[in-house]
Amino acid sequence: QVQLVESGGGLVQAGGSLRLSCAASHRTFSSNAMGWFRQAPGKEREFVASINWNGGITSYADSVKGRFTISRDNAKNTVYLQMNSLKPEDTAIYYCARRTLSMISTIPAQYVYWGQGTQVTVSS
Repeated sequence: QVQLVESGGGLVQAGGSLRLSCAASHRTFSSNAMGWFRQAPGKEREFVASINWNGGITSYADSVKGRFTISRDNAKNTVYLQMNSLKPEDTAIYYCARRTLSMISTIPAQYVYWGQGTQVTVSS
């Protein structure tokens, strides 16, 4: 059974930083692309960042490009999201997700497994 467990969320002032982590339980983690998505109250879930199986290819939403960095450590079965220069509009529940394929995707429906989410709140 695949499990994804996010951590690292919290309350931060605008301009601050947070680092989210997502630990995966399955042994095939290193073969699969991973993604981060977020959902703010009253809004649809939106793509944030994605990384391919070996970390060589990444993709970002325009709204976070230059501020967020996705990375992975396959030896630890963990994917990270470093978030810098945070803005109040980054406030949302952040979800880690896993594909069964190796290449990145920006589409939520192409991710099979999802974590429970971690709350990020940015105060102005």
